Amino acid sequence: QVDLVESGGGSVQAGGTLRLSCVASGSTYDRKCMGWFRQAPGKEREGIAAISTYGGSTYYADSVPGRFTISQDNAKNTVYLQMNSLKPEDTAMYYCAAEPRPCYAYNRHAKSGFRYWGQGTQVTVSS
Repeated sequence: QVDLVESGGGSVQAGGTLRLSCVASGSTYDRKCMGWFRQAPGKEREGIAAISTYGGSTYYADSVPGRFTISQDNAKNTVYLQMNSLKPEDTAMYYCAAEPRPCYAYNRHAKSGFRYWGQGTQVTVSS
């Protein structure tokens, strides 16, 4: 069992920055791949980025702007999403996810590819 707790969301003006954090519990064996997703009102949940717990390889969805960076601190069991130059269209609920399979072994940007989910943290960007 893996529990995920996101934090760091909030309300910012366009051009601002936020760093989201996801603290994970449970064995790293059950969370070899960690990912960030977002879901805007009325839209599907979309993958943003993923990172391999072992080795730190990163993967970004094609639709993700270069303004986002995923990273991790395994000593703290924490995955981060650094978001720079935020835009109103980045407004969404942001979710952390974990999967026992390694990132390279499947479609790591698909919602169906992750077994464990956090409750989400809201990001609101105003113009």
